[in-house]
Amino acid sequence: MSAKDPYAALRYKEFNIFLLVRFAMVFAWSMQFIVIEWQVYSMTKDPLSLGIIGLMEVIPAVSMALFAGHVVDQKEKRSLLVKCILGFSVISFGLFLLSWPEIINGVPSKSILYGIYFLVFLGGFVRSFIGPTIFSLVALIVPKKIYPNAATWSSSTWQVASVVGPALAGFSISWIGVHWSMCLVFTFSLIALIALFRISKKPILNPKLGEPVMNSLKEGLKFVFNTKAVFGALTLDMVAVLFGGAVALLPIFAQDILHVGSQGFGVLRAAPAVGASITMLGSAYFPLHRHAGKKLLWAIFGFGVCIIVFGLSTSFWISVMALFISGAVDGVSMIIRQTILQLKTPDHMRGRVASVNSMFVGSSNELGAFESGFTAKWMGTVTAVVFGGAMTLFTVGLTSIASPSFRKLDLTKDLEEHEADI
Repeated sequence: MSAKDPYAALRYKEFNIFLLVRFAMVFAWSMQFIVIEWQVYSMTKDPLSLGIIGLMEVIPAVSMALFAGHVVDQKEKRSLLVKCILGFSVISFGLFLLSWPEIINGVPSKSILYGIYFLVFLGGFVRSFIGPTIFSLVALIVPKKIYPNAATWSSSTWQVASVVGPALAGFSISWIGVHWSMCLVFTFSLIALIALFRISKKPILNPKLGEPVMNSLKEGLKFVFNTKAVFGALTLDMVAVLFGGAVALLPIFAQDILHVGSQGFGVLRAAPAVGASITMLGSAYFPLHRHAGKKLLWAIFGFGVCIIVFGLSTSFWISVMALFISGAVDGVSMIIRQTILQLKTPDHMRGRVASVNSMFVGSSNELGAFESGFTAKWMGTVTAVVFGGAMTLFTVGLTSIASPSFRKLDLTKDLEEHEADI
Protein backbone atom coordinates (compact mmCIF):
# COMPACT_ATOMS: atom_id res chain seq x y z
CA MET A 1 0.00 0.00 0.00
CA SER A 2 1.59 3.27 -1.07
CA ALA A 3 2.04 6.09 1.44
CA LYS A 4 1.20 8.43 -1.47
CA ASP A 5 -2.32 6.97 -1.70
CA PRO A 6 -4.59 9.85 -0.53
CA TYR A 7 -7.00 7.29 0.98
CA ALA A 8 -4.33 5.06 2.56
CA ALA A 9 -5.47 5.53 6.17
CA LEU A 10 -9.15 5.09 5.25
CA ARG A 11 -8.45 1.53 4.13
CA TYR A 12 -8.18 0.47 7.78
CA LYS A 13 -11.55 -0.29 9.39
CA GLU A 14 -10.57 0.74 12.90
CA PHE A 15 -9.23 4.04 11.64
CA ASN A 16 -12.65 4.83 10.15
CA ILE A 17 -14.25 4.03 13.50
CA PHE A 18 -11.65 6.24 15.16
CA LEU A 19 -12.66 9.09 12.84
CA LEU A 20 -16.31 8.62 13.83
CA VAL A 21 -15.36 8.78 17.51
CA ARG A 22 -13.25 11.87 16.95
CA PHE A 23 -15.95 13.59 14.91
CA ALA A 24 -18.62 12.95 17.55
CA MET A 25 -16.39 14.16 20.38
CA VAL A 26 -15.12 17.30 18.62
CA PHE A 27 -18.66 18.10 17.47
CA ALA A 28 -19.96 17.76 21.03
CA TRP A 29 -17.06 19.67 22.60
CA SER A 30 -17.06 22.55 20.12
CA MET A 31 -20.84 22.89 20.18
CA GLN A 32 -20.84 22.84 23.97
CA PHE A 33 -18.20 25.58 24.15
CA ILE A 34 -20.19 27.81 21.79
CA VAL A 35 -23.44 27.30 23.69
CA ILE A 36 -21.64 28.11 26.96
CA GLU A 37 -20.08 31.27 25.47
CA TRP A 38 -23.47 32.46 24.25
CA GLN A 39 -25.24 31.74 27.53
CA VAL A 40 -22.56 33.31 29.72
CA TYR A 41 -22.27 36.50 27.66
CA SER A 42 -26.07 36.77 27.48
CA MET A 43 -26.15 36.55 31.29
CA THR A 44 -23.31 38.97 32.01
CA LYS A 45 -22.77 41.25 28.97
CA ASP A 46 -19.15 41.38 30.16
CA PRO A 47 -16.23 40.54 27.78
CA LEU A 48 -14.17 39.39 30.75
CA SER A 49 -16.68 36.61 31.46
CA LEU A 50 -15.73 35.05 28.11
CA GLY A 51 -12.08 35.17 29.14
CA ILE A 52 -12.90 33.48 32.44
CA ILE A 53 -14.42 30.52 30.57
CA GLY A 54 -11.06 29.97 28.87
CA LEU A 55 -9.16 30.47 32.13
CA MET A 56 -11.32 27.93 33.97
CA GLU A 57 -10.41 25.28 31.40
CA VAL A 58 -6.76 26.15 30.90
CA ILE A 59 -5.77 26.02 34.60
CA PRO A 60 -6.46 22.29 35.09
CA ALA A 61 -5.46 21.45 31.50
CA VAL A 62 -1.97 22.92 31.97
CA SER A 63 -1.43 21.82 35.57
CA MET A 64 -2.32 18.19 34.75
CA ALA A 65 -0.84 17.96 31.24
CA LEU A 66 2.55 16.42 32.01
CA PHE A 67 1.13 13.97 34.55
CA ALA A 68 -1.58 13.01 32.04
CA GLY A 69 1.09 12.29 29.43
CA HIS A 70 2.88 9.97 31.85
CA VAL A 71 -0.37 8.11 32.58
CA VAL A 72 -1.19 7.77 28.86
CA ASP A 73 2.24 6.25 28.13
CA GLN A 74 1.74 3.76 30.98
CA LYS A 75 -1.86 2.69 30.26
CA GLU A 76 -3.88 0.96 27.52
CA LYS A 77 -5.14 3.72 25.25
CA ARG A 78 -8.62 2.48 24.23
CA SER A 79 -9.72 1.91 27.83
CA LEU A 80 -8.32 5.27 28.91
CA LEU A 81 -10.23 7.04 26.13
CA VAL A 82 -13.44 5.34 27.30
CA LYS A 83 -12.95 6.89 30.74
CA CYS A 84 -12.26 10.31 29.20
CA ILE A 85 -15.48 10.25 27.17
CA LEU A 86 -17.44 9.09 30.20
CA GLY A 87 -16.07 12.07 32.12
CA PHE A 88 -17.06 14.46 29.34
CA SER A 89 -20.56 12.93 29.23
CA VAL A 90 -21.05 13.58 32.94
CA ILE A 91 -19.98 17.22 32.49
CA SER A 92 -22.24 17.80 29.48
CA PHE A 93 -25.17 16.28 31.37
CA GLY A 94 -24.44 18.66 34.24
CA LEU A 95 -24.55 21.63 31.86
CA PHE A 96 -27.79 20.25 30.44
CA LEU A 97 -29.28 20.34 33.94
CA LEU A 98 -27.95 23.86 34.59
CA SER A 99 -29.78 25.09 31.49
CA TRP A 100 -33.11 23.39 32.33
CA PRO A 101 -35.66 26.13 33.13
CA GLU A 102 -37.67 23.88 35.47
CA ILE A 103 -34.56 23.17 37.57
CA ILE A 104 -32.88 26.60 37.63
CA ASN A 105 -36.09 28.59 38.07
CA GLY A 106 -35.54 30.85 41.08
CA VAL A 107 -31.81 30.05 41.32
CA PRO A 108 -29.64 33.23 41.43
CA SER A 109 -27.83 33.97 38.17
CA LYS A 110 -24.48 34.06 39.97
CA SER A 111 -25.00 30.53 41.25
CA ILE A 112 -25.74 29.30 37.73
CA LEU A 113 -22.71 31.16 36.38
CA TYR A 114 -20.40 29.69 39.02
CA GLY A 115 -21.84 26.25 38.33
CA ILE A 116 -20.98 26.63 34.63
CA TYR A 117 -17.46 27.76 35.47
CA PHE A 118 -17.03 24.77 37.81
CA LEU A 119 -18.08 22.26 35.14
CA VAL A 120 -15.80 23.93 32.59
CA PHE A 121 -13.00 23.62 35.17
CA LEU A 122 -13.66 19.87 35.47
CA GLY A 123 -13.67 19.66 31.69
CA GLY A 124 -10.10 20.98 31.70
CA PHE A 125 -9.00 17.89 33.64
CA VAL A 126 -10.71 15.62 31.12
CA ARG A 127 -9.14 17.46 28.20
CA SER A 128 -5.65 17.10 29.65
CA PHE A 129 -6.03 13.32 29.19
CA ILE A 130 -8.13 13.12 26.02
CA GLY A 131 -5.67 14.88 23.69
CA PRO A 132 -2.62 12.69 24.45
CA THR A 133 -4.79 9.56 24.43
CA ILE A 134 -6.18 10.25 20.95
CA PHE A 135 -2.73 11.17 19.61
CA SER A 136 -1.27 7.91 20.99
CA LEU A 137 -4.18 5.71 19.90
CA VAL A 138 -4.11 6.70 16.23
CA ALA A 139 -0.44 5.66 16.02
CA LEU A 140 -1.48 2.14 17.13
CA ILE A 141 -4.23 1.83 14.52
CA VAL A 142 -2.28 2.59 11.31
CA PRO A 143 1.29 1.69 10.24
CA LYS A 144 4.05 4.27 10.43
CA LYS A 145 4.38 4.76 6.68
CA ILE A 146 0.95 6.41 6.51
CA TYR A 147 1.20 8.58 9.65
CA PRO A 148 1.14 11.82 7.57
CA ASN A 149 -1.96 10.64 5.68
CA ALA A 150 -3.65 9.56 8.92
CA ALA A 151 -2.76 12.91 10.50
CA THR A 152 -4.35 14.71 7.55
CA TRP A 153 -7.61 12.75 7.76
CA SER A 154 -7.71 12.98 11.55
CA SER A 155 -7.16 16.75 11.44
CA SER A 156 -9.71 17.09 8.63
CA THR A 157 -12.28 15.23 10.71
CA TRP A 158 -11.49 17.55 13.61
CA GLN A 159 -12.06 20.58 11.41
CA VAL A 160 -15.27 19.28 9.80
CA ALA A 161 -16.69 18.66 13.26
CA SER A 162 -15.52 22.14 14.19
CA VAL A 163 -17.56 23.46 11.27
CA VAL A 164 -20.74 21.58 12.04
CA GLY A 165 -20.57 21.99 15.82
CA PRO A 166 -20.35 25.80 16.03
CA ALA A 167 -22.66 26.36 13.06
CA LEU A 168 -25.34 24.07 14.48
CA ALA A 169 -24.84 25.63 17.91
CA GLY A 170 -25.70 29.06 16.55
CA PHE A 171 -28.80 27.81 14.76
CA SER A 172 -29.92 25.46 17.53
CA ILE A 173 -29.75 28.25 20.12
CA SER A 174 -32.15 30.17 17.89
CA TRP A 175 -34.39 27.19 17.07
CA ILE A 176 -34.54 25.05 20.22
CA GLY A 177 -32.79 27.11 22.90
CA VAL A 178 -29.73 26.54 25.07
CA HIS A 179 -31.26 23.68 27.06
CA TRP A 180 -32.03 21.34 24.16
CA SER A 181 -28.77 22.33 22.46
CA MET A 182 -26.96 20.90 25.49
CA CYS A 183 -29.09 17.75 25.19
CA LEU A 184 -27.76 17.34 21.65
CA VAL A 185 -24.20 17.69 22.96
CA PHE A 186 -24.82 14.93 25.50
CA THR A 187 -26.28 12.67 22.79
CA PHE A 188 -23.19 12.95 20.61
CA SER A 189 -20.91 12.14 23.53
CA LEU A 190 -22.85 8.88 23.95
CA ILE A 191 -22.48 8.13 20.22
CA ALA A 192 -18.70 8.52 20.57
CA LEU A 193 -18.67 6.20 23.58
CA ILE A 194 -20.65 3.45 21.84
CA ALA A 195 -18.52 3.62 18.67
CA LEU A 196 -15.28 3.46 20.66
CA PHE A 197 -16.05 -0.07 21.86
CA ARG A 198 -15.70 -1.27 18.25
CA ILE A 199 -11.96 -0.53 18.46
CA SER A 200 -9.95 -3.32 20.04
CA LYS A 201 -7.61 -2.79 22.97
CA LYS A 202 -4.03 -2.01 21.95
CA PRO A 203 -0.63 -3.11 23.30
CA ILE A 204 1.35 -0.77 25.54
CA LEU A 205 4.55 0.02 23.61
CA ASN A 206 6.59 1.33 26.52
CA PRO A 207 9.86 -0.33 27.55
CA LYS A 208 9.81 1.62 30.83
CA LEU A 209 6.51 0.54 32.38
CA GLY A 210 6.42 1.47 36.05
CA GLU A 211 9.01 4.22 35.57
CA PRO A 212 8.91 6.84 38.39
CA VAL A 213 6.70 9.78 37.50
CA MET A 214 9.37 12.47 37.82
CA ASN A 215 11.85 10.58 35.65
CA SER A 216 9.16 10.06 33.04
CA LEU A 217 8.19 13.73 33.00
CA LYS A 218 11.81 14.90 32.75
CA GLU A 219 12.43 12.57 29.81
CA GLY A 220 9.38 13.91 27.96
CA LEU A 221 10.33 17.56 28.51
CA LYS A 222 13.96 16.90 27.59
CA PHE A 223 12.93 15.31 24.29
CA VAL A 224 10.69 18.24 23.32
CA PHE A 225 13.21 20.96 24.20
CA ASN A 226 16.11 19.13 22.53
CA THR A 227 14.23 18.38 19.29
CA LYS A 228 14.36 21.73 17.48
CA ALA A 229 11.71 20.89 14.88
CA VAL A 230 9.19 19.92 17.56
CA PHE A 231 10.02 22.78 19.92
CA GLY A 232 10.01 25.38 17.14
CA ALA A 233 6.65 24.29 15.72
CA LEU A 234 4.98 24.19 19.14
CA THR A 235 6.37 27.57 20.23
CA LEU A 236 5.41 29.34 17.02
CA ASP A 237 1.88 27.96 17.00
CA MET A 238 1.40 28.64 20.70
CA VAL A 239 2.17 32.35 20.37
CA ALA A 240 0.05 32.68 17.22
CA VAL A 241 -2.96 31.04 18.86
CA LEU A 242 -2.41 32.95 22.12
CA PHE A 243 -2.47 36.39 20.48
CA GLY A 244 -4.78 35.49 17.59
CA GLY A 245 -7.69 34.32 19.72
CA ALA A 246 -10.28 36.58 18.11
CA VAL A 247 -12.85 33.78 18.00
CA ALA A 248 -13.27 34.05 21.76
CA LEU A 249 -14.77 37.51 21.22
CA LEU A 250 -17.22 36.47 18.49
CA PRO A 251 -20.29 36.75 20.77
CA ILE A 252 -19.42 40.44 21.19
CA PHE A 253 -18.95 40.98 17.44
CA ALA A 254 -22.17 39.13 16.64
CA GLN A 255 -24.31 40.90 19.24
CA ASP A 256 -22.81 44.39 19.59
CA ILE A 257 -20.67 45.21 16.50
CA LEU A 258 -22.04 43.35 13.47
CA HIS A 259 -25.56 42.94 14.94
CA VAL A 260 -26.23 39.56 13.31
CA GLY A 261 -27.72 37.60 16.23
CA SER A 262 -27.26 33.92 17.09
CA GLN A 263 -27.50 32.68 13.49
CA GLY A 264 -24.83 35.13 12.30
CA PHE A 265 -22.76 34.09 15.30
CA GLY A 266 -22.94 30.48 14.13
CA VAL A 267 -21.76 31.48 10.64
CA LEU A 268 -18.87 33.52 12.05
CA ARG A 269 -17.83 30.73 14.39
CA ALA A 270 -17.94 28.12 11.63
CA ALA A 271 -16.09 30.18 8.99
CA PRO A 272 -12.51 29.39 10.19
CA ALA A 273 -13.26 25.67 10.38
CA VAL A 274 -14.77 25.66 6.88
CA GLY A 275 -11.57 27.18 5.51
CA ALA A 276 -9.40 24.74 7.43
CA SER A 277 -11.47 21.76 6.27
CA ILE A 278 -11.03 22.70 2.61
CA THR A 279 -7.28 23.06 3.13
CA MET A 280 -7.00 19.73 4.89
CA LEU A 281 -9.01 17.79 2.33
CA GLY A 282 -6.85 19.29 -0.40
CA SER A 283 -3.67 18.38 1.47
CA ALA A 284 -4.53 14.69 1.07
CA TYR A 285 -3.67 15.21 -2.62
CA PHE A 286 -0.98 17.90 -2.13
CA PRO A 287 1.25 16.90 0.82
CA LEU A 288 2.88 19.66 2.85
CA HIS A 289 6.02 17.88 4.08
CA ARG A 290 8.34 19.55 1.54
CA HIS A 291 9.78 22.89 2.79
CA ALA A 292 7.58 22.48 5.89
CA GLY A 293 9.33 25.25 7.87
CA LYS A 294 8.74 27.97 5.26
CA LYS A 295 5.15 26.87 4.70
CA LEU A 296 4.43 26.97 8.43
CA LEU A 297 5.88 30.48 8.78
CA TRP A 298 3.88 31.80 5.80
CA ALA A 299 0.71 30.14 7.07
CA ILE A 300 0.92 31.80 10.48
CA PHE A 301 1.83 35.13 8.87
CA GLY A 302 -1.35 34.88 6.78
CA PHE A 303 -3.31 34.01 9.90
CA GLY A 304 -2.14 37.20 11.61
CA VAL A 305 -3.11 39.35 8.62
CA CYS A 306 -6.60 37.82 8.56
CA ILE A 307 -7.10 38.51 12.28
CA ILE A 308 -6.24 42.19 11.76
CA VAL A 309 -8.67 42.45 8.83
CA PHE A 310 -11.41 40.82 10.89
CA GLY A 311 -10.83 43.19 13.79
CA LEU A 312 -11.10 46.28 11.59
CA SER A 313 -14.09 45.09 9.54
CA THR A 314 -17.61 46.42 10.11
CA SER A 315 -19.08 44.32 7.26
CA PHE A 316 -20.48 40.89 8.13
CA TRP A 317 -19.34 39.24 4.89
CA ILE A 318 -15.85 40.75 4.98
CA SER A 319 -15.58 39.44 8.55
CA VAL A 320 -16.75 36.00 7.42
CA MET A 321 -14.22 35.96 4.56
CA ALA A 322 -11.37 37.03 6.86
CA LEU A 323 -12.22 34.24 9.29
CA PHE A 324 -12.57 31.75 6.43
CA ILE A 325 -9.09 32.53 5.10
CA SER A 326 -7.65 32.49 8.63
CA GLY A 327 -8.99 28.95 8.97
CA ALA A 328 -7.54 27.91 5.61
CA VAL A 329 -4.00 29.00 6.53
CA ASP A 330 -4.41 27.66 10.07
CA GLY A 331 -5.23 24.28 8.51
CA VAL A 332 -1.81 24.30 6.86
CA SER A 333 -0.21 25.06 10.22
CA MET A 334 -2.09 22.24 11.95
CA ILE A 335 -1.20 19.58 9.37
CA ILE A 336 2.50 20.49 9.37
CA ARG A 337 2.62 20.52 13.18
CA GLN A 338 0.86 17.15 13.48
CA THR A 339 3.15 15.63 10.84
CA ILE A 340 6.23 16.87 12.67
CA LEU A 341 4.98 15.35 15.93
CA GLN A 342 4.04 12.01 14.36
CA LEU A 343 7.32 11.61 12.48
CA LYS A 344 9.69 12.88 15.18
CA THR A 345 8.16 11.25 18.29
CA PRO A 346 9.12 7.70 19.43
CA ASP A 347 6.14 5.40 20.14
CA HIS A 348 6.86 5.08 23.87
CA MET A 349 6.85 8.88 24.36
CA ARG A 350 3.73 9.86 22.40
CA GLY A 351 1.60 10.53 25.46
CA ARG A 352 4.13 12.85 27.06
CA VAL A 353 4.94 14.72 23.85
CA ALA A 354 1.22 15.13 23.09
CA SER A 355 0.75 16.50 26.61
CA VAL A 356 3.45 19.11 26.05
CA ASN A 357 1.72 19.89 22.76
CA SER A 358 -1.55 20.41 24.63
CA MET A 359 0.23 22.79 27.02
CA PHE A 360 1.80 24.76 24.17
CA VAL A 361 -1.02 24.82 21.62
CA GLY A 362 -4.23 23.28 22.93
CA SER A 363 -4.26 25.25 26.17
CA SER A 364 -3.17 28.41 24.40
CA ASN A 365 -6.64 28.47 22.81
CA GLU A 366 -8.20 28.90 26.25
CA LEU A 367 -5.37 31.14 27.49
CA GLY A 368 -5.84 33.13 24.29
CA ALA A 369 -9.53 33.43 25.13
CA PHE A 370 -8.58 34.88 28.52
CA GLU A 371 -6.02 37.20 26.92
CA SER A 372 -8.61 38.38 24.38
CA GLY A 373 -11.26 38.91 27.05
CA PHE A 374 -8.85 40.79 29.31
CA THR A 375 -7.45 43.03 26.55
CA ALA A 376 -10.98 43.67 25.22
CA LYS A 377 -12.00 44.81 28.70
CA TRP A 378 -8.87 46.96 28.98
CA MET A 379 -8.40 48.48 25.50
CA GLY A 380 -11.67 47.74 23.67
CA THR A 381 -12.77 44.79 21.54
CA VAL A 382 -11.53 45.97 18.12
CA THR A 383 -8.18 47.21 19.44
CA ALA A 384 -7.65 43.91 21.28
CA VAL A 385 -8.17 41.86 18.11
CA VAL A 386 -5.87 44.08 16.01
CA PHE A 387 -3.22 43.95 18.74
CA GLY A 388 -3.39 40.14 18.75
CA GLY A 389 -2.94 39.95 14.98
CA ALA A 390 0.01 42.36 15.09
CA MET A 391 1.72 40.28 17.79
CA THR A 392 1.28 37.19 15.61
CA LEU A 393 3.06 38.93 12.70
CA PHE A 394 5.85 40.06 15.04
CA THR A 395 6.33 36.48 16.27
CA VAL A 396 6.62 35.10 12.74
CA GLY A 397 9.20 37.72 11.81
CA LEU A 398 11.24 37.09 14.95
CA THR A 399 11.19 33.30 14.46
CA SER A 400 12.19 33.59 10.81
CA ILE A 401 15.23 35.71 11.73
CA ALA A 402 16.26 33.95 14.94
CA SER A 403 15.87 30.34 13.72
CA PRO A 404 17.14 29.83 10.15
CA SER A 405 17.33 26.06 10.75
CA PHE A 406 13.60 25.96 11.40
CA ARG A 407 12.96 28.07 8.30
CA LYS A 408 14.82 25.42 6.26
CA LEU A 409 12.99 22.46 7.85
CA ASP A 410 12.00 19.76 5.33
CA LEU A 411 10.26 16.51 6.35
CA THR A 412 10.83 14.55 3.13
CA LYS A 413 13.81 12.60 4.50
CA ASP A 414 11.96 11.71 7.72
CA LEU A 415 9.00 10.38 5.73
CA GLU A 416 11.27 8.29 3.50
CA GLU A 417 13.00 6.81 6.55
CA HIS A 418 9.65 5.77 8.02
CA GLU A 419 8.69 4.14 4.74
CA ALA A 420 12.00 2.27 4.69
CA ASP A 421 11.30 0.88 8.18
CA ILE A 422 8.15 -0.92 6.99
